[in-house]
Amino acid sequence: MTPFFTIIKSDYLQRTRSYAFLITLCASLAIAYTFVPEPNANYSTIRIADHVGYYNSAWFGYVTAIMTSIFLSLIGFYLINSGIKKDIETKVGQIVAATPISNFKYLFAKVLSNFILLLTIVLVVFIMSIILFVLYNDDFPFELFQFVKPYILITAPAMFFISMLAVVFEVFLGKYSVLQNVGFFFLFSVLMIFTPKTETEFSLDVFGSKIVVLKLEETVREITNSNKTSDLSIGYVVGNVKKVNKFEFNGIDFPVSFIISRFIWILFSIIIIATISRFFHRFNIKERISIKKLTVITEKQYENKEVQLSGLPKPKMNYSMFPLLKTEFLMLFRKGKKWLWIINGIGIILLVILPIKISHQIVLPVLWFLQVSRLSDLITKEATNNVHYFAFTSYKPLQRLLLSQLLAGSILIVSLSLPLIIRYSNLADLNTALSILLGGVFIVFLASTMGVISKGKKLFEVVFFMITYANINGIPFVDYFGGMSSTYFDAVKLLVCIVVLSIVSFTLRKIELQ
Repeated sequence: MTPFFTIIKSDYLQRTRSYAFLITLCASLAIAYTFVPEPNANYSTIRIADHVGYYNSAWFGYVTAIMTSIFLSLIGFYLINSGIKKDIETKVGQIVAATPISNFKYLFAKVLSNFILLLTIVLVVFIMSIILFVLYNDDFPFELFQFVKPYILITAPAMFFISMLAVVFEVFLGKYSVLQNVGFFFLFSVLMIFTPKTETEFSLDVFGSKIVVLKLEETVREITNSNKTSDLSIGYVVGNVKKVNKFEFNGIDFPVSFIISRFIWILFSIIIIATISRFFHRFNIKERISIKKLTVITEKQYENKEVQLSGLPKPKMNYSMFPLLKTEFLMLFRKGKKWLWIINGIGIILLVILPIKISHQIVLPVLWFLQVSRLSDLITKEATNNVHYFAFTSYKPLQRLLLSQLLAGSILIVSLSLPLIIRYSNLADLNTALSILLGGVFIVFLASTMGVISKGKKLFEVVFFMITYANINGIPFVDYFGGMSSTYFDAVKLLVCIVVLSIVSFTLRKIELQ
């Protein structure tokens, strides 16, 4: 087997055997189950004004393909953006560098392994959509082509583009995981905002969903005999589903230009990989080596002297948690590049000067998301750096070590949001101030729980990105910091969630220690 295919096979097998992939696969199944609501559900996913489609093959195929294209593009990047980094950490990269394989072949192999990994999840969702059709359909015949067609033309090219994007980010920003996370966050937001209006512009939609959305809107306008633009929602809309009207959607005859554009996106991704291969370091990475001046000790300088044990200072045992808390906080504060704190400082200033609603609903979640690399390995860094055996045998690792990590993370996150808490306190809006406080603690405990479950940081990065993006787009279900609702009952729910997460974290860590 050539090195090219060996890299694809080994990389794919290594990732599919990880906890992060298995958990992401299970989460994808659970979320895919909700793509098409059951007939008596109290929510909708794709809805045009007060219309939804009959549950025929076309509706199931196109709706699940669109939702998969967007959803998996959202989380897929964080699942696959560490292939080159893993080769560096395991020293496999040095072996690859010694082989005759070219930079382009190596990077293209990484793209293909990323693509196959995402296609594995797509295949599982595809099978789930067929099962849901059998369970929910309105006595319509099963048409396999209506399932296969949108997945091939909509979902697959989007997955290939995301696979390429992950490699590009690793090549240029391999040392800066924060910039990778934040950069993709803003790029994804820009791509989602793009709204094509002509047939040519639909070719520029990398996710391939906008042309289906337009067709759905045109179908509803024909039914209602209205020329007005219908309000279309893509996402989870809770309530008001009993008043919906049904219409029959029979799929789309995609224009030739759109079909060609989907293959052009794949070709464009390959060209990008060929272009950046010239800038790939090929694992020739300069390591920081500190050279210390050696002091030569002569025989005259070295004299055997009798050591008086009575003159040595007596060791003092300190079982307090405060030294650990201080150390954990300093590690969080010093992690990453120093200039990142300039961005954090700008965010804090914006919390003070911008209108309070904008500061709360947009600036605060983005500012907290900037700390994702700090929080993601809050309780897994010991295992990552192979010092967990030493750390776990310390005095009371649960009551001292784990608790100090959670407190340090909570102090950091709450401190960043302190200007907003003070503003709400001055307005006597204590419920909102309390919601922000509890929201900061909640996200820290969520990082802890997901870290101890997955034994890594990928799962939390994926979930935190989804939560942040959903909050910025105003989805109330994921509002964990009172940005859209800040009642006393919301604060109680947050507190209960924190207690549950703390119990799970401490219980799983105790089992791990045993």
